[in-house]
Amino acid sequence: MDFPDERAVTMTPAQCRAARALINMSQARLSHVAVVPYTSLRDFEFAGAVTRQADIDAMQAALERAGIEFIDDIGVKLRKGGKR
Repeated sequence: MDFPDERAVTMTPAQCRAARALINMSQARLSHVAVVPYTSLRDFEFAGAVTRQADIDAMQAALERAGIEFIDDIGVKLRKGGKR
């Protein structure tokens, strides 16, 4: 049984960048909305730096709330009816 807050997919740095691009969200905005240090987000996206799982989950949840759907570990797409 799947629960809505359960994450089967852990977001990759490439997925984070692509998701932000799809909804035209800056790193600074995602950092603010996800309540994650800007440097953690920047380092995660740029170099795949070791990042706390809680921070990755918070960023992914913020992107999902903004209309992003994560596709396994291969990509992202705009959820039907999501923001554009």
